[in-house]
Amino acid sequence: MMQVEAYSVSIKDLTVGYTKGKIVLEKVSFGLPPHKIIGIIGPNGAGKSTLLKAAMGLIPCQTGEIKLFGEPIHKVRRRISYVPQKESVDWDFPASVFDIALLGRYNRLGFFQWPNKRDKAVAMHCLEKLGMAHLAKRQIGALSGGQQQRVFLARALAQDAELYFMDEPFTGIDVTTEKMVITLLKNMVAAGKTIVVVHHDLGSVHSYFDWLVLLNHTLIASGDTKEVFTAGLLEKTYGSAFPCFQEYSRKSTL
Repeated sequence: MMQVEAYSVSIKDLTVGYTKGKIVLEKVSFGLPPHKIIGIIGPNGAGKSTLLKAAMGLIPCQTGEIKLFGEPIHKVRRRISYVPQKESVDWDFPASVFDIALLGRYNRLGFFQWPNKRDKAVAMHCLEKLGMAHLAKRQIGALSGGQQQRVFLARALAQDAELYFMDEPFTGIDVTTEKMVITLLKNMVAAGKTIVVVHHDLGSVHSYFDWLVLLNHTLIASGDTKEVFTAGLLEKTYGSAFPCFQEYSRKSTL
C-alpha cells in the first residue's frame, strides 16, 4: 500500500455542501499518485468540479482534510495550476491572448515585481506550443471556443507548475485540437508533472488516463484505469439508465 506522503493529492473524509443544506460530496477519501494523467469521471452534478475547487481552496469544506504534496494548499499554491471550465470565465474582460498567457507567470513573481523578458518569452513559447502565437494580440472574447480553451491551457503551461487541475479541458474543441492537447499533457506527465482532469467522454478514457476516480457524490472507485474502468463500477457510478451504457460496458471489458 502506498503511503499518504507518496501521493500528490490526498483527500480524507471530505464533505462539501452549498446553501440550503445540499451536500455535494460526502465523506470522500482517496489518494492520487504523482506523475500520472488522472481522470475524474461521473454523471452531471456528481461533484467533479466541486472536488477540484475544494482541492484548490476556492470553496470551503464542511469536514475532511485535503493535502497536496503532503501539505495544505496555502503552503504549496505556487506548485499548483488550475484550468477552470470555460463557462466560468468572463470572456468580455478586455485582455489579449498574450495577456492571459502571461498571467501564468505572476505566481512566480515577488511583491512589486513585473514580468521580465524571460517571463514574456515563456508566455509566448507556451502560446506557440498550442498554436496560438499568431493570435497573441487578439482580444479573448473574439476567439472561438476551442481557441479560448487553448489560451487558458497556455496560461497553465506558463505557470510551470507541478500539479495541474483541469476542469473539462476538452469541452468545445475540435478533434484535431483535442489530439494535440492530450499529446501535450502526456508529454508533461513524461516530464514529471501530475495532471488531474475532469472528463465526460467515456469513449476516450482508456487511451487518455493512467488512473481514474469514479465519483457520484461519494467515491465509487479510485485506481489504475485498467482495474476500475469496468462494467460493474460504471454501472454503480452512472446507473443502468445511463445513455449508451451498454456500449461503454462492452468497451470496458475488451
